[in-house]
Amino acid sequence: MHLLPNLTRPCRAGPVFLAILAMAMVPAGVRADAPTPAQGNAPAKSGRADDPEGILNMDVDQLAKVNVQAPALNVETTSMARQESTVGRTAGAIYVITQEMIQRSGALNIPDVLRLVPGLDVAQVNSHTWAISSRGFNDEYADKLLVLIDGRIVYSPLFAGTYWDVQDVVLEDIDRIEVIRGPGGTIWGVNAVNGVINIITKKAKDTQGALVNVGGGTDYLDREEFRYGGQIGEDLYFRVYGKAFDHSPGFGDGADWWHQGRTGFRADWEPDKDKSNVFTFQGDYYSGEAGYNSGMDIPVPPFRTTIAGDEGVLGGNLLAHWKHIISDDSDWDLLTYYDRADRNYGVFWDQAVNTFDIEFQHRFPLGPRNEITWGGQYRQIHDDETTFPFALNFEPPSRTTGEFNMYVQNQMTLVPDRLFFTFGSRFDQNDYTGFEYEPSARVLYTPDKKQSWWAAISRAVRIPSRLNANGDITPFAPEPLPYPPPLNQEFFRFEGNSSLLSEDLIAYELGYRAQPDPKFSYDIALFYNVYTQLTALQPSSYYFDQGNLILPFLTVNGGNAQTWGGEISAHYALTDTWRLTANYSLLEWEFQFAPGDIPYVFDLPGSNPHNQVQFISSWDFGRRLQFDMILRYVDSLPGEILYGFPIDGVRNYTTMDLRLAWQANKHLECALIGRNLFDYHHQEFNELMGLYQSQVERSVFGSMTWRY
Repeated sequence: MHLLPNLTRPCRAGPVFLAILAMAMVPAGVRADAPTPAQGNAPAKSGRADDPEGILNMDVDQLAKVNVQAPALNVETTSMARQESTVGRTAGAIYVITQEMIQRSGALNIPDVLRLVPGLDVAQVNSHTWAISSRGFNDEYADKLLVLIDGRIVYSPLFAGTYWDVQDVVLEDIDRIEVIRGPGGTIWGVNAVNGVINIITKKAKDTQGALVNVGGGTDYLDREEFRYGGQIGEDLYFRVYGKAFDHSPGFGDGADWWHQGRTGFRADWEPDKDKSNVFTFQGDYYSGEAGYNSGMDIPVPPFRTTIAGDEGVLGGNLLAHWKHIISDDSDWDLLTYYDRADRNYGVFWDQAVNTFDIEFQHRFPLGPRNEITWGGQYRQIHDDETTFPFALNFEPPSRTTGEFNMYVQNQMTLVPDRLFFTFGSRFDQNDYTGFEYEPSARVLYTPDKKQSWWAAISRAVRIPSRLNANGDITPFAPEPLPYPPPLNQEFFRFEGNSSLLSEDLIAYELGYRAQPDPKFSYDIALFYNVYTQLTALQPSSYYFDQGNLILPFLTVNGGNAQTWGGEISAHYALTDTWRLTANYSLLEWEFQFAPGDIPYVFDLPGSNPHNQVQFISSWDFGRRLQFDMILRYVDSLPGEILYGFPIDGVRNYTTMDLRLAWQANKHLECALIGRNLFDYHHQEFNELMGLYQSQVERSVFGSMTWRY
C-alpha cells in the first residue's frame, strides 16, 4: 500500500520569501507632508485622523469614531488579550475585518468574508460546505481552529471543527471580525491551536431603525433580510431580525441545493447613568435543508449504496452577558449561553448536541506596571447519535462531557509606552484527556508611535473529538488485498480510541507592523510550529463482521509535524477615494509518522496551498458610486495515494470578484456583484470521504438595500 510519498517536500519559495520579509521589516522613516484622508466613505471630522501619532494616542472610544481600514495600527481589537486594545498594541498575528470591508467585499456569507484574511485558507467543498483553516491542516472538519460569535463557541465536539452552513448573521449587523493566526489557547482554551475567529456583532444601539435587503442571482437564487431596531425607555435598546435564502446547486453535483431561514434578537440594557453595568440578551433560531448525494457502505450486496436526500438542520441559542465596569482599568464579565444543534442525514445519521456554558472574567491593575486578567469557565455538552451502525457508529450513542478551566494572564509594562511583556496560562480539566495547560509568553516593543515589533512562544492543545474517542467509520478497502480469504467484501474501519492524548503545539512567532506614512501601513508575521502527538491511524489485525473482511485502523497519537511560513499585508490610500490592499501568505510543512502509522482521515498533509496572493481595490466615484475589485490566486493542492485510494489534486486557480454599488439616496442602495469571474467553474478542495462535492461556479447577484 503506497502512502503519501511526498510528505517532506523541500521548501521552494521559503528562502526567497524570508529574504523579502527581512528587507521589508526594516523600519521606514518616510512621512508625507500631505494630510491623510479618512479611509472610509467621508473624511473624518474629528479626532485628528490625519495624524498617525494622534491616532495612536486616542482612547478606544475615540478610535471607534474614526473610519479607517484594517490593519492600520489604531484599529480596535479585543481578541488577543480579551481586553480593549489596538492592532498596534497587540503582540500577535491579528487581522481585523471591519464592517466597511465586509460591505465592499460583496460577500454574501461569512466564509466568503473570511477570504479577506491573509494566511487563512478558505476552500468551498460544495454549495453549503467549506474547509477553513489557518496555517495548515485544512478540512471540512478543520479541528485546530476555534470559532466564536459574540463569545459563544461554535466549534463542534463531534467530528471537531465548525459547521459553517449554520454560522450566519445579518452581515450588516457585524461590527468586526477579529482573526488570530496562531495559537490562542491561553485566553480561549483548548482547540484554539492554529487560530481563533471571533465574530463580534454591533450593539443594539448602533442598529436602530429599519433595514430591508432583497436580492437574487445565479448562485443565491433569492435572498431576503429584515432587521428592525428600537428603544424602550432611555436605557434599553433592541433589534430583531429575520433572513432567508435559496441557493442553487454547485457545478458537478445537482443534488447540493441549499435553503435556510433564521430569526433572532438582541437587547442591550444600561440601567445606570454612569454606564457601569451593561446587560446583553440575545438569541437565534434557524431551520433549513440542503441536498446531498453520498455513498454509504452496507454489509450485504451491493455493499455500497447511494444516498440522495435532504440534510436537515435545526437549532438555536440563548445568551446572556453582564459587564460591570469598576474603573477605567478594572471590570468584570459574566457570560452564559445555551446552544442546541440538530442534524439529520436521512437513514445515515441523526445527531443532537446540547451545550451549556458559563464563564467569568475579571481585569484589574496590580501596581503601576501590571494588569491582571483572570477567569474561569465551565462547559457541559450532551449529544445523542443515531446512526447506521455498520457505516458509522458511536459507542456509547449518548454521552455527557464536562470541561472546567481557569486562566490568568499578566501584562507587564517594562518601559512605559515602549516595552511590554505578557505571560500567562490556562489550566483545563476535561473528560477526554484529563488535565491540560496552555502557557504563553509575548513581548511587544514600540520604538515610536508608527511601528511595533512583537515575538511570542505559546503552547496549545487539541483534545479528541467524540469521533476520535468513541466513533468508528467503515469505508471500502482498496483492491487488491494482500490476502484473499473467503468473504463477501473488504472494508476498512477507522476505530476510535478512548485512551487518546491531546495533540500538542509549540509555536514560535515574530512580527512587525508599521504605518510609516499616514496613507500606508503594512503587517508582517512569521511562524514556526512544532506539532507532536498528532492523531494518526495504526493498522490492527483483521477480523470479520457479518461475513465481510474488516481491516481495522486504530486512532492513535502517532504523528509529528513542523510547519513554517508567514503572511504579509499592505494597505495604501492612493488618493482620497482610491485604496489598495495586497496580501501574500506562504505555508510549508513536513510530517513524520511512527512506523506503520498513516495520517488521520480528516487531518491530511497537503490539504493547504503553499502560496496565496490577493489584491483588493476600492474606488469611490463621487459620493454615490463605489467600485470594488478582489483578485486572488490560490496555489494547487497535490494529489496523493492514501489507504490505497487515489486522492486527486486540485489545480491552482486565479479568480476575480467585482462589486458596483449605487447610493440612490440616503435610504436606498443598489448593488451588482460578480464572483469567480475568470472561469465558468473551478474546484477548491477535494474531500477524501467524497461527500457531495461540487465546484464553485461563476455567479452574478443583484441587491437592493433600504435603510430608514
